[in-house]
Amino acid sequence: MELGKLGVFSYLDTLDAAQAAEFARALERMGYGALWFPETFGRDPFVCAAHVLGATEQLVAGAAVAIIWKRAAAAMAGAAHTIAEMFPDRFVLGMGVSGGPFMKRHGLDYGRPLSAMREYLAAMRAAPYYGPRPGEEPPLMLAALRPKMLELAARETTGTITALMPPEAIARVRAALGPDTRICAQQVVMLESDAALARAAARKFLHFYLGSPTYHTHLRALGFTDNDLGGDGSDRLVDALVVWGDTAKLRRCLDDHLAAGANHVIVNAIGSTGGHRPDLRALEALAPR
Repeated sequence: MELGKLGVFSYLDTLDAAQAAEFARALERMGYGALWFPETFGRDPFVCAAHVLGATEQLVAGAAVAIIWKRAAAAMAGAAHTIAEMFPDRFVLGMGVSGGPFMKRHGLDYGRPLSAMREYLAAMRAAPYYGPRPGEEPPLMLAALRPKMLELAARETTGTITALMPPEAIARVRAALGPDTRICAQQVVMLESDAALARAAARKFLHFYLGSPTYHTHLRALGFTDNDLGGDGSDRLVDALVVWGDTAKLRRCLDDHLAAGANHVIVNAIGSTGGHRPDLRALEALAPR
């Protein structure tokens, strides 16, 4: 499957159905290869994928990511096969474990992430499926931050979807996983050159992550300290995770990810006014076409 160098990450729950379809068509016109969207406790990612794919002709839809605690392995496999058969070579199933406190707060069990994912992958492979088979199996990728989950992704799937990793961290992931594992690197960007506005909006975006023990462990492994992680995050942390500035600066960051070993960069363009709606102005400025 050809994803192209750039895709887009968007919280589709911020758009109604008609807006989501038009947004997908706009991305296709701009030349982006894929539209990626997360799962939380809103829309179902497989229904979203069918909606996006039905509204476009070539754009790839990617779950980034479907949460394993929310459905049985057989249901995950069956949904992926259905989408892949109906829209050949246009769907990527990204899966992840999310964060323990977030899952428990919403009433879901949360086991040991690595062993749970390993067992889940085995159950998906063993699950019965009696519908028409897709011509090609949909690519399966894991959201991974830490070494053992990255190793599992490299060993048992097509590759990994990363988050909150600067280009220098992507270079280390590439060195660890070797040349054959696909790396789709998410990068948050903001087309805003006013430092105060940019950092204020970036801190609002990062608030969820800075409250997560999982991301604290990840960020410490990248070299950040308690001083960086305290409160709303240091300027050093904010500037490393959310790249803000003019178009040239944002484009250099995306190019740096590719140079570091990413196969595909997933652009999460947020605005300086806050919120999670995609910033079309930034996406148009960075568009491949």
